Amino acid sequence: MNAGPVKSRSTRQKTAVNRALDELTDFVSAQELFAVLKERGEQVSLATVYRVLQQQQQDGLVDVLNPDDGESLFRRCEAQTHHHHLVCRRCGRAVEIEAPAVEQWAARTAADHEFTEVEHTVEIYGICPDCSRS
Repeated sequence: MNAGPVKSRSTRQKTAVNRALDELTDFVSAQELFAVLKERGEQVSLATVYRVLQQQQQDGLVDVLNPDDGESLFRRCEAQTHHHHLVCRRCGRAVEIEAPAVEQWAARTAADHEFTEVEHTVEIYGICPDCSRS
C-alpha cells in the first residue's frame, strides 16, 4: 500500500493537469489528456503529463486501467479508499467497487506464501446494463 501523497512543489503545469483531471469524468490516456491541455492553450509537455500522472498514481489520487491495447488510462479517484473496477468492454464505463472478499483472499494468499508488502489491482471486464440493452 502507498504511504500517502508525497509533497511536491506546485507548478502551473501541474495545476493545469489537476484541473483537467478534476473536470474529466471518463478515463483518458496521457496522450488524450495532453491533447485536452493543448486545446485549452496550456503550455504543458507530454513528459510533464506523464510525470504528474505517475506521481498521482503512486499517491492514490488517480485510478488507472490497463486495457489489452497497452495504453494506461487515468481518471481522478472518486473513492478515497482502496477499490476495484467493473469496466464495460463496449463503452468503457467504469464503476468503482469495494470487494472485501477479494481483500481477504489477497491477504490470505500472500500470508500462505509468506509474502509481505502486498499490493493488488482488480479490474473486472464485462458489458454494462446500458450496452446490454442496446
